[in-house]
Amino acid sequence: MHNPPHPGEFITDTYLKPNGVSGRELAEKLGVAPSTLSCVLNGTSRVTPEMALRLSVGLGRSPESYCPAPDK
Repeated sequence: MHNPPHPGEFITDTYLKPNGVSGRELAEKLGVAPSTLSCVLNGTSRVTPEMALRLSVGLGRSPESYCPAPDK
């Protein structure tokens, strides 16, 4: 079985760290509270469909790439 990383880990490792962007800066760009984004980045909250849309606009990926497939 393949166990992909939580989307927050992916966002941190792929976008924030390499580009020197803070979670607070990304939250502002996405129009969400820093605490809301922090929960996603720390893996304590799932990515909602609305957050996936915001992330897709802010980071330039499809919304589906932030929402893991539901368990079967």
